[in-house]
Amino acid sequence: MGGVYEERPSRLDGAVVWARTGGPAAPFSVLPDGCMDLLWSDGRLYVAGPDTRAYVPDDPGAEYAGVRFAPGDAPALLGVTAHELRDRRVDLAALWPGARVRGPAARIGEATDRAAALEDLALRCAADAPRPDPRLRAVADGLNAGRTVAQVADAVGLGARQLHRRSLDAFGYGPKTLARVLRLQRALALVRAGVPYARAAAEAGCTDQAHLAREMRALAGSTLGAYAASANRETPQPSGSSTTA
Repeated sequence: MGGVYEERPSRLDGAVVWARTGGPAAPFSVLPDGCMDLLWSDGRLYVAGPDTRAYVPDDPGAEYAGVRFAPGDAPALLGVTAHELRDRRVDLAALWPGARVRGPAARIGEATDRAAALEDLALRCAADAPRPDPRLRAVADGLNAGRTVAQVADAVGLGARQLHRRSLDAFGYGPKTLARVLRLQRALALVRAGVPYARAAAEAGCTDQAHLAREMRALAGSTLGAYAASANRETPQPSGSSTTA
């Protein structure tokens, strides 16, 4: 049996609150989605940085609560640049003073709705943090709409080097990598909806089905067939609801 995964829009703009309980013994992979998450699991508060490859949790049967921030928003809230956490899971106590973490960790662990308690922590962080640069939200939105990096840079008024540097800080990788990750997510959303691979590739912005298959291997470490089979039989898991068994 698969774990029960639920998510809802957060009161924090652009974020998603999610929870996962009753997981399977079999491992699952969390695929890159351009986001960072604030997580609670087994008494531990930690941050999942932006991924460039599939991530397999150490304990797939654990209970998880999470807040998935919109691409580019988490660094301002957490006080750390995204590229420092790329492909990493880091205890919040390594980023903040321990005294600032112990109280929230205990409250979340005692809460009936741990995801809601985690969301409250994220909202308090947002209230005390500088607002994310709206141009970076525009960068993510533009790339997710299939615009080229050059078009997005021109639209937000940043030169190529400025855009690359700010993207590393906000997203954890440059705009070309972010565009690839978001394109793969668009394609996989179509695959989950039953769209044929070739059509999903074209609608997501890939050159052809072979291009999508290469991106699937490079970013997800899997094949389209394996992903589709897993999506058909498993309950969705965290990180943009994109996983592979």
